[in-house]
Amino acid sequence: MARRHVLAGLGLGAGASLCAMVAPARAAGATIVPRQRIIIDNDLSGDPDGLFQLAHHLASPSVEVALIIGSHLHEKDPFDASAQQARHAAARAQELAELMRLDRVPPIIAGRETALGGDPASWDSPASARIIAEALRTDSRLPLFYAAGASLTELAAAHRRDPRIGRRLRLVWIGGMEHADLTPGLPVRTDAEYNLTIDPAAARYIFNESDIEIWQVPRDTYRRMLISHAELEQGLAGAGALGAFLLAQVDRIGTMAGQAGLNIGETYILGDSPLVTLTALQSSFEADSSSNDYVVKPTPLLDDRGAYVANAKGRPMRVYRAIDTRLTFGDMFTKLARSARTISPAPQAAAHERKRTDETSSTLAARSFGRRGADPAFCRPCGNAGAGRGAQQGHPHYRWVEIPRSRRRWQAHPL
Repeated sequence: MARRHVLAGLGLGAGASLCAMVAPARAAGATIVPRQRIIIDNDLSGDPDGLFQLAHHLASPSVEVALIIGSHLHEKDPFDASAQQARHAAARAQELAELMRLDRVPPIIAGRETALGGDPASWDSPASARIIAEALRTDSRLPLFYAAGASLTELAAAHRRDPRIGRRLRLVWIGGMEHADLTPGLPVRTDAEYNLTIDPAAARYIFNESDIEIWQVPRDTYRRMLISHAELEQGLAGAGALGAFLLAQVDRIGTMAGQAGLNIGETYILGDSPLVTLTALQSSFEADSSSNDYVVKPTPLLDDRGAYVANAKGRPMRVYRAIDTRLTFGDMFTKLARSARTISPAPQAAAHERKRTDETSSTLAARSFGRRGADPAFCRPCGNAGAGRGAQQGHPHYRWVEIPRSRRRWQAHPL
């Protein structure tokens, strides 16, 4: 709805002031209510960018997270080589939700543990049944977005089982190769994109056979969701145990890469974060992803390699060429810090201690705690302020920080 129509409905003429309306609302504490429903589907036991996206979505009041699906990776994927990747992803989602101490934890379910096979009759799963049930709800008028940060396994299975859902939801997908016609003059990559290769059959089904509207964030766009480690440290400093948990996941990947002989430098790609930008962070009036750059084009077909085949008769789709990183990361850090402030330090520390692993603790110590003068004056894993002399003997995280005597004395900081 256009802004002028909204204002007219409020009885405000062209020369009227909004001050009388805005000031009381702020004083009373304006309440943001959901205007969209979201199904989140991500490989949360893999690249930790999905955990950042999940925490950001759960901290966003303008969306109602209706369902969280933990999805599988490639078979024997280095991120999680087990045969229970989807179950591990669902467990990670539950762990994150517990850290955030949400008033309402959305339903969390594990998807299939493998990609779709050749026989469509075998595609059904409990997760696909839950997708259908949510899409066909008649008790909510909120539009439904399907936010997928990995494969499209469960959505393809759900649509094949009940094609009616195609017109009742919109897919926002992080994945797929570059569109050569949108990047003239740049070298063309021919290697298949990671998320698409997790389940090529599912991606082909969604593009080639379904009627689902697609908002795609392809590889060249999501790779620009780049943030430095220094920005992560500073931005998550106020997020307590939640921030420590998220930063530890990035540190863990740095350690894994180092053990494999790869130096990943000082940046990380939070490639799944556009799922939040394009849903929760839409414009106030005439709601849309107005701060992001996209083109509308006919949905192409996908061949066996995941490459695009032009299809002039394809349904319209959006291909995003640029994402508003300022809005995305600024909003994320602010919301995560605000979430942490609603939890007292003691429950935060207790929740973190229950979930902290020896690997995470040693990784944090190796990556951050030995840097003199570079760390903020608080214990990042606990989210509490200050650690005192003797902490190397008494504090599990082997760190102590000088607090100016005018504000606080040196003090021990046990968990």
